[in-house]
Amino acid sequence: MEWLAAPSGRPGRNETYSDSAIQFCLSIKVLFGLALRQTIGMVESLLKMAGLADWPVPDYSTLCRRQKTVTIQIPFRRSDGNLNLLVDSTGVKIRGDGEWQVRKHGLGRRRQWRKVHLAMDTATGDIRAVEFTPSREGDSPVLLDLLAQIPADQAIGTVTADGAYDTRKCHAAIAERGATAVIPIRKNGRPWKEDCAAAKARNEILRASRYFGRAFWKRLTGYHARSRVEAQMRRLKSFGERIASRDPNRQTAETHTRIALMNRFSALGRAEIVRVS
Repeated sequence: MEWLAAPSGRPGRNETYSDSAIQFCLSIKVLFGLALRQTIGMVESLLKMAGLADWPVPDYSTLCRRQKTVTIQIPFRRSDGNLNLLVDSTGVKIRGDGEWQVRKHGLGRRRQWRKVHLAMDTATGDIRAVEFTPSREGDSPVLLDLLAQIPADQAIGTVTADGAYDTRKCHAAIAERGATAVIPIRKNGRPWKEDCAAAKARNEILRASRYFGRAFWKRLTGYHARSRVEAQMRRLKSFGERIASRDPNRQTAETHTRIALMNRFSALGRAEIVRVS
């Protein structure tokens, strides 16, 4: 790890610590649920135990300021062949009482939420794309931003999502990447005018689900694999039911740090699931 920042070549004072050093400190903060000053003390202890006591540690002000601007690097493993994505979103609380307190004493103050949108690789279990938006943002408009995070040179095989993504823009974005949409049609859905490839593919899904039935269509297309990305949402919230930061940029950095840790854990090892008949 490059702990100290390399010269930027720009006028003005250079940053003391690299983005990797800041991300390491934030990872310790998120992993153990610490405050910033507690994080500084733990990082100092870890460096001392590693024989790196001469390495400086960011102070509270530096860590707080850099969290707002740091770009969190999310590691992932690139799977062989086409990339099959599972897409979903969930709400993460940023203010308000916890669930237990609301059940016990009622709603005391207004709770505020933000939404986390994830795109997961079916083969590796890694999160390949993430977006952090206000709670008023819908699910379907964010799919375009998630697909934009996938490198253009990597082919996408399928994109599996729920009925909230059954929109023209979503089907068009999936077709533009040469992928197949595995999105159930809404129960009141009607055929679209077949004026583009995306509309034709969507109408094929509608005809197949009506002919075979929605339940059989889901088994036939492997739609139920989407439960795996829902399990990732549970892993995301295991770091804490709320985001500790208050600034939107710092909240984004904290969320991306959680995703980076999740991918690190997935790379270390995953449980092998075997169906028992």
